[in-house]
Amino acid sequence: MSPIAVAVVVPVHDEAALLDACLAALTAAVAHARRTHPGIRVAPVVVLDACTDASERIARSWPVSIRRIDARRVGTARRKGVEAALAELGSPAPDDTWIATTDGDSTVPVTWLTHQLDLRAAGADVVLGTVRPDFADLTPAHTAHWIATHPRGAPAGNVHGANLGMSAAVHLAAGGFPDLDEHEDVEVVRAARASGARVVATDDNEVTTSGRFEGRTPGGYAAFVHATHQRISGQVSP
Repeated sequence: MSPIAVAVVVPVHDEAALLDACLAALTAAVAHARRTHPGIRVAPVVVLDACTDASERIARSWPVSIRRIDARRVGTARRKGVEAALAELGSPAPDDTWIATTDGDSTVPVTWLTHQLDLRAAGADVVLGTVRPDFADLTPAHTAHWIATHPRGAPAGNVHGANLGMSAAVHLAAGGFPDLDEHEDVEVVRAARASGARVVATDDNEVTTSGRFEGRTPGGYAAFVHATHQRISGQVSP
């Protein structure tokens, strides 16, 4: 079943340094989806969560809708973004609607959305995409380790909110994104699996995310990158 409507959600908390690149990439992906899937409706929504920097000014320079909240909680930001995007789309039938999420510190490839839509048409209920840190943020040793431990064509099936898609029907059955400080993406996929959803993992259309060591949540992707860096540094130290 091919979706006729797509909700795209980007939670943002003080991402002024990276948000312009994020929304440039997302805008290109949305335009490509509209070209390749004529008639599809796409509603990209940026959720500004307790932002105190220039994130709102940057977001307003791109063709996205904006929702402001003060939750300081990424799970709430994703949930509110889904609600806003579905309302903007006119609350289409859940079976006809796809929900895609990424993050304000990430850049998606131009075929990101079309690939998810093609997988949905082939029967996927949930798409787990891979992410990689921006190699410009890493040492050469860390970059080499990353490439060696992430062979192409063998995605581990990890859950990343920066590269996640699911049908609105499955999202509804799973109870939506929970109001959590972190791992809301993992929890909604866990609930989707429990509901019988068909989950597909892919490393095509990998999303590039920040390689920073200090993220917006204590146990998020930045913590993983930092831990890996510490391990690698120990291996290469004299």
